[in-house]
Amino acid sequence: MSKIKIVDTTLRDGEQTAGVVFANHEKIRIAKMLDAVGVDQIEAGIPVMGGHEKETIKEICKLGLRASIMGWNRAVIDDIKHSLECGVDAVAISISTSDIHIEHKLRSTKAKVLEKMVKATEFAKQHDVYISVNAEDASRSDPEFLFEFARAAKEAGADRLRYCDTVGILDPFTTYDRISELVNHVGIDVEMHTHNDFGMATANALAGARAGASWVGVTIIGLGERAGNAALEEVVMAMKHLRGVDLNYKTKMFRELAEYVSLASKRELPAWKPIVGSNMFAHESGIHADGALKDPRTYEVFCPEEVGLERQIVIGKHSGTSAIKAKFVEYGIVLTQEEANEILSRVRTAAVELKRTLFDKELVYIYEDYIHDQKKVVNRE
Repeated sequence: MSKIKIVDTTLRDGEQTAGVVFANHEKIRIAKMLDAVGVDQIEAGIPVMGGHEKETIKEICKLGLRASIMGWNRAVIDDIKHSLECGVDAVAISISTSDIHIEHKLRSTKAKVLEKMVKATEFAKQHDVYISVNAEDASRSDPEFLFEFARAAKEAGADRLRYCDTVGILDPFTTYDRISELVNHVGIDVEMHTHNDFGMATANALAGARAGASWVGVTIIGLGERAGNAALEEVVMAMKHLRGVDLNYKTKMFRELAEYVSLASKRELPAWKPIVGSNMFAHESGIHADGALKDPRTYEVFCPEEVGLERQIVIGKHSGTSAIKAKFVEYGIVLTQEEANEILSRVRTAAVELKRTLFDKELVYIYEDYIHDQKKVVNRE
C-alpha cells in the first residue's frame, strides 16, 4: 500500500455532480491546488466536449504541473484525438462491461465492447500516453468477462484498469475479494473508482488498495454523481492514520482546498464532514471537553493543524465546568469552582432556550449578569 497513487477526478466526475459547474478559472485554480497538495494524476475533464472545456484543459496542460494530466474519453478514436490535441500525457478510455449496461445502454454485445476498447487503446498507445482503460459498472460485470476485458486491455497497451463501482453497490469485504482475484488473474495495475451510494466509497477504496490496487480515484469532499465519490482527504488521512501509510501529501491544505471547492461548486461543506468539517475538533460534551483539555489524544486521532483546522471548546447545554473555566481563561477571567457551577447552570438554561451553543459575547453577558446579581446579594446583606 506504500506505493498507492492518487488520481483526482474533481474536475471531471466531481463536476458531473447534478447542478455543479466550475468556471474556467476555478478549474485552473483547483488543478494548481491539487498539484500543490501532491496528487499524482489529475483527470482534468472531457476534451471532446469542445469549447471552453477543451480550452481550459489545454491551459491546465500548459501550467507545467508536476502531476500527470488526464483527459476522459469514450472508447472512440475521435474522443482520444481531442484529448491529444489538448496536450495531456494520459487518457482514460471508458466503456461499460456489465450485462445491463451492454444490453440496455450500449445496445451492443460483449464482442463489440472488446473490439471498440482494443481499437481505442491501440490508437492511444501509438501516441505514447499513459492509458487507463475504464471498466464502467465493473462491480456488476460478469467476473470472467471482466478478466477477459482486462487481459485484452493489457495486451492492447493499457497501463491500468479502472475498476468502477459505478452505482456504489460494493462493500469492503466483496471489494477485497474481487480486486484480489482480478490482480492475480490478470496482473495489471488496478485503480479503485468507488461511489458512495451506500456510504462505503472510502472504505471500498481502502479495501481495494489492500487487495492490490495501486491507484485510488477520488474527488475533493467526495463530489460526484448521486451520493458522490471517495473523498481525497478521507482516503489520504485514513491511509496515514489507519493503515500507517504516509503518502506525503501537504495535508495542511485540505481545509483550504475543501472550502474552495465547496464555494466553486456551490455545495455545502457540512460541519460534520469527516476530516475537514469544522466539527472535527469541536468539543462540547463535558466529558469530551475535559479529556481534550487534559490531553487532546483522548478524543482526537490526529492534530487539527494537520488538515488546516483548529481545536474548539464549544460551550452549550452539554458543557462541564472544566470547559467553562478554560473558556473564561481566554477572556482573562479565572473562575472559582463555585462561580463555574453557577455560570454553567445559566449557560445550560440559555442554550436550551436558544437551541444552540453560545457565542463568546453571550458568555461574557452571562458572566456580567452573574457578577451584577452577586453584588445585589452583597448589598442586601
